[in-house]
Amino acid sequence: MTSPDPAPDASAAHDLLDQDGVRLTVRDAIATVTLDNPAKRNAQSPALWRALAEAGRALPGSVRVVVLRGEGKSFSAGLDRQAFTPEGFDGEPSFLDLARGSDAELDAVIAEYQEAFTWWRRNDVVSIAAVQGHAIGAGFQLALACDLRVAAHDVQFAMRETSLGLVPDLTGTHPLVSAVGYARALEICATGRFVHADEAERIGLANVVVPADELDGAVEDLAAALLAAPRDAVVETKALLRGAGDRTYEEQRAAERAAQARRLRDLAGLAD
Repeated sequence: MTSPDPAPDASAAHDLLDQDGVRLTVRDAIATVTLDNPAKRNAQSPALWRALAEAGRALPGSVRVVVLRGEGKSFSAGLDRQAFTPEGFDGEPSFLDLARGSDAELDAVIAEYQEAFTWWRRNDVVSIAAVQGHAIGAGFQLALACDLRVAAHDVQFAMRETSLGLVPDLTGTHPLVSAVGYARALEICATGRFVHADEAERIGLANVVVPADELDGAVEDLAAALLAAPRDAVVETKALLRGAGDRTYEEQRAAERAAQARRLRDLAGLAD
């Protein structure tokens, strides 16, 4: 029979990754991914995206909760403006270079960038974005990549891609529509306006809003609450909820029955 997972102890945290503005630290069942370039308000680059993707691959199997945070006053001010210069980033294709490539080449490059944003919703972990200050463009989409968002009172979400003649292409459109609905998502993206803390909580962008000096504590409390239930029950529940939007009512009923059968057999010690 499966028993509840033990509460995490106070053992030391271990740094598993520290490169290109990304730091991954693991303490027991909780991993913390930190954007660590506060001097540039954690502006993002292809190198940072590769490091974020590597952080996902480096997670130990014991991790159940992943916290994403940004060092300094801002979570992430979005794409580093160097990307918009003719030369772009050293060793990286510039936007002009990308535009000159074939459709297949351009698609492959953007798909690689997106890998930094896709693993946060996998079923075996629950991810929490701790968001303060600016979360703009790529920063907003990174917060949206997580399952849950805890925001500080000074948070400012904005999707500014359209003002640059671009679209949000880092996986942010799907979770944004899921959170706030099509009409509100279109208005936020097309106008590029700021969404502040009170509105973010009201329309479903933020699960919790707290004073900035209470952000870390609120995230710790949420992580502890997520760890209180047995892991397999949380994994099955997350999978049910994530797939609900793509299933009919009857298909969801069947998925619930199948998931519960697996849980009952596991609890009775009859699982394969």
